[in-house]
Amino acid sequence: MLVRDWMTADPMTITPDTPVLDAIKLLKDQGYRRLPVVEGGKLVGIVTDKDLKDAMPSKATTLSVWELNYLLSKLTVAEVMAKPVITVEAEEPLEEAALLMEEYRIGGLPVLDKGQLVGIITITDVLKAFIEVMGLREGGLRLTLDVVDEPGALERLGAAVKPSNIISVATAGRRDGKRVIVMRVTGEQIDTVVERLKAAGEEILDVRETKPRNI
Repeated sequence: MLVRDWMTADPMTITPDTPVLDAIKLLKDQGYRRLPVVEGGKLVGIVTDKDLKDAMPSKATTLSVWELNYLLSKLTVAEVMAKPVITVEAEEPLEEAALLMEEYRIGGLPVLDKGQLVGIITITDVLKAFIEVMGLREGGLRLTLDVVDEPGALERLGAAVKPSNIISVATAGRRDGKRVIVMRVTGEQIDTVVERLKAAGEEILDVRETKPRNI
């Protein structure tokens, strides 16, 4: 899965000279939380709803309404936007975007393709992809196993699971020569898949039956 597959393409943008009040209204009206800032076809910054709110005068200000309105009318996005911008390439794996968001503690990334802004990807998009990867919508049996970390381990699991069908597999770290594997199984004879895995010598940590969900 690539960033391109999960991003929002052709995001709405603003320019550095956009008044802050206009940017706030745009975010509110469109339900966005961030807006890329573009100038001359190039990405030059990004502004979030928090950036804009932080730029607003405190309620404790002693300025008059006239003075406030005057100051706000002069305040532009260029003065509050974040730069340089942390970005991700459209052809990067999705997990690269997730890692960047975690490392920089940000909720979204502009997506570039050959230097041009082509989309934006957010934590929400990554969560949607995670749900898809884990096969949650398809229901079935969710199994957590402690598997010896060696060549052929997944092949053995697949052989034991047959004739049921493994629709998703994920690993969750390595310790003491083993890996925790979470897999979702559907199809024929899933009522006896646990017994087949145990007969094959696999250590099962958790079993949960889930129903198909339309999310």
